[in-house]
Amino acid sequence: MTLGYRTLSHTLLFLTLCLLVTASHARNVTGLPDFTTLVERNAPAVVNISTQQNSRSSSANLRMPHGFVLPEIPEAGPFGDLLRRFFQEIPEYIDPPQQRHDLRSLGSGFIISPDGYILTNHHVIANADEVRVRLNDRREFLAEVVGSDAHSDTAVLKIPATGLPTVKIGRSADLKVGEWVLAIGSPFGFDHSVTAGIVSAKGRSLPRENYVPFIQTDVAINPGNSGGPLFNLKGEVVGVNAQIYSDTGAYMGLSFAIPIDTAMHVADQIRTKGSVSRGWLGVMIQDVTRELAESFNIDQPRGALVSQVLPDSPARAAGVRSGDIILSFNGREVINSAQLPPIVGITPINEPAKVEILRDGERQTLSIRIAQLPEEPHRTARSRSGAPSEQVSNPLGISVGELSEEQRSERQLAGGVVVEQLRDGAARAAGLREGDIIVKLNNQSIENRRQFAEIVATLESGKSVAVLVEREDGPIFLAVRIP
Repeated sequence: MTLGYRTLSHTLLFLTLCLLVTASHARNVTGLPDFTTLVERNAPAVVNISTQQNSRSSSANLRMPHGFVLPEIPEAGPFGDLLRRFFQEIPEYIDPPQQRHDLRSLGSGFIISPDGYILTNHHVIANADEVRVRLNDRREFLAEVVGSDAHSDTAVLKIPATGLPTVKIGRSADLKVGEWVLAIGSPFGFDHSVTAGIVSAKGRSLPRENYVPFIQTDVAINPGNSGGPLFNLKGEVVGVNAQIYSDTGAYMGLSFAIPIDTAMHVADQIRTKGSVSRGWLGVMIQDVTRELAESFNIDQPRGALVSQVLPDSPARAAGVRSGDIILSFNGREVINSAQLPPIVGITPINEPAKVEILRDGERQTLSIRIAQLPEEPHRTARSRSGAPSEQVSNPLGISVGELSEEQRSERQLAGGVVVEQLRDGAARAAGLREGDIIVKLNNQSIENRRQFAEIVATLESGKSVAVLVEREDGPIFLAVRIP
């Protein structure tokens, strides 16, 4: 009886554990997001966008059937004259002098108002002669481009329809890393495809995209998804799918969306004013690396390092200098340089902003009246070497020459020296190049070659020093560790 009781007890315990595991597994399964209701509610407000660009070819070359390309016919040779005479007798394969080609592209978008306003990407409709919008119910409309903004890759369209379904706009600022998100779009033209994933990171900076703090996700995005909405689990749009990071042109696990806060800020300006005004500080900036932080005597890398203050800019008027490190802007901490342009961009024009900087180890607060971003970006002229250099033996491993008056005028420089030769040494290891113009060394402005040599002679071995150089693509600080 005892053995039977123990066996029954063990059996009941085993069954209880199985039930607990099953219940736990069931809770995990039911805890996964169910996107069906979200898709049913929002898919009608997502549209397919196709564009057409009309181009003309002035070529009068031969056009062979079935993609055949006629090779070059040699002037000399036994068959040259025969081949030329043969092809001259088939005029149906010769293009007319002007032939029209229709170039088409596909993208996505979403309806933001019942009277037909649609949000999409600038690059979806750029240079298009015709934009067509297809709704979820298969209706098609010829769309008007109300306006677009290349800096934020945002465009607003209008179609002649009313009573349309719309999406609910959320707040991208409330997004958290790890949160579930869902995309609806037309990858490769497959209408209303749904993909899901999580937010991988926020505030990403991409090359040539200074004014958008991108949302990074692992949602599958492919060509045709551009301009489509990114939803949170509440069914609110929190982003506009815009780019992927890929070596192949197809999805590789990294996709990027424009935060809806940024996109709607631009869209509202386009709808009300027809154009976009963006705040401008007038500085060129870079990240503070660990080596640069050491050279500026900062305990840790943070802030945006000013490498150049542009002429006639708000920053120049307020007294900002190259070498200043911007720590905060209107009370918002600046962790790295990528955070600053989007913050400045949404700042109201002609209103003062409080900018906290670090200069010579001391914090200062400047009041800067923000101006409107100019249409033409600042360009730096190409430089040429001035006076011949001398062979200089120094711990940096470089030889420098004087700047010519032409160089000073083209670059608007008060002083500096040009790198003529680079030997293996600290400067080459830090990234200096021949042709760089050194305008600051160890936070001291360089006037000429003599002063450069005097400053080099005072550098302490084993320490990192900041070197500000001018290049064709703009100024940059480099950290050189003195051997």
